[in-house]
Amino acid sequence: MTRREFTAAGLATPLRAQTPRPNILWITCEDLSTVMGCYGDRYAATPNLDRLAGQSLRYTRAYATAPVCSPARSCLITGVYANTLGTPHLRGMVPKPASVPCFPGLMRAAGYYTSNNEKEDYNFERPPGVWDESSNQAHWRGRAKGQPFFSVFNLMTTHQGQVRYSRAEFERIRASLPPELRHDPARAPLPPYYPDTPDVRLNLAILHTQVSRMDQQAGEILRELEADGLADDTIVFFYGDNGTGLPRGKRFLNTPGIHVPLMVRFPEKLPHLAPGAPGSTVDRLVSFVDFAPTVLSLAGLPAPASMQGTAFLGPRAGAPRKEVFAARDRVDEECETSRTLLNGRYHYIRHYLPHRPVMQHGTYSEEGHVRRELRRLHREGRLAGPTRLLMEDSKPPEELYDLKADPHQMKNLAGDPAHRGTLEAMRARLRRWMIEIRDTGLLPEPDLLRRAAGQAPYDMARDASRFPVERIVDAAECVGRATEIPRLRKLLADGDAAVRYWGVITAVTMEARSVQADLVKALEDPSPAVRVAAGEAVCRLGEPQRGLAALEKALGGTDACVQLQAANALWHLGAQAKAAVRALKAALAAKSGPEYQRTYFEWAAKKIIER
Repeated sequence: MTRREFTAAGLATPLRAQTPRPNILWITCEDLSTVMGCYGDRYAATPNLDRLAGQSLRYTRAYATAPVCSPARSCLITGVYANTLGTPHLRGMVPKPASVPCFPGLMRAAGYYTSNNEKEDYNFERPPGVWDESSNQAHWRGRAKGQPFFSVFNLMTTHQGQVRYSRAEFERIRASLPPELRHDPARAPLPPYYPDTPDVRLNLAILHTQVSRMDQQAGEILRELEADGLADDTIVFFYGDNGTGLPRGKRFLNTPGIHVPLMVRFPEKLPHLAPGAPGSTVDRLVSFVDFAPTVLSLAGLPAPASMQGTAFLGPRAGAPRKEVFAARDRVDEECETSRTLLNGRYHYIRHYLPHRPVMQHGTYSEEGHVRRELRRLHREGRLAGPTRLLMEDSKPPEELYDLKADPHQMKNLAGDPAHRGTLEAMRARLRRWMIEIRDTGLLPEPDLLRRAAGQAPYDMARDASRFPVERIVDAAECVGRATEIPRLRKLLADGDAAVRYWGVITAVTMEARSVQADLVKALEDPSPAVRVAAGEAVCRLGEPQRGLAALEKALGGTDACVQLQAANALWHLGAQAKAAVRALKAALAAKSGPEYQRTYFEWAAKKIIER
């Protein structure tokens, strides 16, 4: 859309010289929860960010909409939940709907210079017209003289892959830092669910070292802004894109995975835009889905109708939200379907694949020191009490925590009669949310792609005949609950593939041998996703020959997404998967499917072969 077309559509007002608009700067950090001095972490060393906090509004309850980058970033750039867009899976590339704009393009059409340095990772190809420049050289300095800017700097220093180097590398980096930024592993604070070993302490020291190095980078960007004489005209946002890349952080829906720092600094000349004094804290609930409409509000632009969030700053700020939502779906080769709701006091998590381990084996994540220590100590039978939590073989279908009384989320209240009212209210609210946003993540990924058939999943999901969301949500809600056998049989015979899929998963979680004949029948289902789920179910219920034959058949196709689902099932079948090694090797040799699907299938297949 050109600037002229955009304006003609009535979505923006062109900038005029007599109505200057503020510059807006985003400093975004990878995999960063509130491990900073200004958020009360006494082990942290973050002088630049602590100084920024003293000049800013510091939000204490800001949450990502996903515990991993690309689904969260697809929401940030559009103001639409990833599960509405059809982008809930890590690097699950799909078409973007034409009716959902990327908000920097709206600012650019209204006269802003937009730059992004450098990561995008939106789960869709960026359309033209979003950025004036998006590269590792992008900077506000590329704009025309006097032109307002919206600039993003993505700092990678705290990324999961950067916080797991060797002890020797840690000592080298530590020695290069000034004494006040050095971290002693012996002083690292441990959450109750981590075992106390030298390698666990090392991992926490590495994380905080990288946070200190990131603090230096953020400080340099702020100094550049000052040196260019722009600090008095620029609103600065600092935030993390999801929680830290350690177990129970990134990839998890517990608060360490989705609670992020957020600071917003307003220049003195724009006091009318700041709802509080510099250095004050704000306990308003804020979600990533609110960021896009907020930036547009601060720029004096309306939010398009597609946006699902509410501006929390600027002239178009809405009423404070009462709750925030987040979702966890496939990350790398780990298939999950979990949803969460927080209302400030209570945190509710619903797992739709409760038969999967709490901490699934993920090829990319297994290199971390904490993960390796948890695996080692578990093999040796040396984990007990809270430290065993992450190594449980299955998850409760529902979790409920009182964040005020239990900030580490160690006591699940879902079965406590005293909290039944809270549980039922949050359960019902989460169900309504999934229906309201038309949660495409409740479709198994192969089914999602097949239904969309090259179309944007967002557009497919608007069609109730192609995506009967309420029926699908109701079927998923049967998982992990006592379900009457006649209803279960009805789910397994439903006309919609996703309903049948959740019927199979329900049967697995119930160990419902009374429907075993129905599950065997599902091995010939028209939907590959249902056939794969049924293959695993039949194996688990005592007919491995039939179940493995269905999984091997799925591996023999050309759909890498189906192959990944089949390999995932085989991994969780343990020793039974040995019979399918030949089929896995043949599928690896075929190298079918898009690169991201093929890569994750290769990870899943190789770990089975090498086990």
